[in-house]
Amino acid sequence: MSRRLPLILLLIALPLWLAASYGARYGFMEDGRWVGLCAQEASRWECQLRGNLGWMIHFKVLGWAALITSVLAFCVPGRAGWGLAVLGMMFGLPALALYNTGFAVFALVIAGLRLVRSPRVT
Repeated sequence: MSRRLPLILLLIALPLWLAASYGARYGFMEDGRWVGLCAQEASRWECQLRGNLGWMIHFKVLGWAALITSVLAFCVPGRAGWGLAVLGMMFGLPALALYNTGFAVFALVIAGLRLVRSPRVT
């Protein structure tokens, strides 16, 4: 397996994940059809999911998760730190798309810096 294969896969997966996050924002959270449907039938599982996602946005859960994992990734050495940085990116991109830009920007910068940091020579 090539040493760059994980990085190439990450560079393919992250834009797809960002596109899916914006799809959830514009197709699920802001679409007028869902607003009307959930106002009439709030007990549907889609409306429950939409409501819970709304609470996650309100309490900035994704932003905090991205920031915490990115800061941990910056402090943890080796592959575990690299994995935490990827996880921080995976939390940060939906946070960026779903109105938590304040935390998400910092988390994405920190995770990106951790991903491009060269390994320590000991």
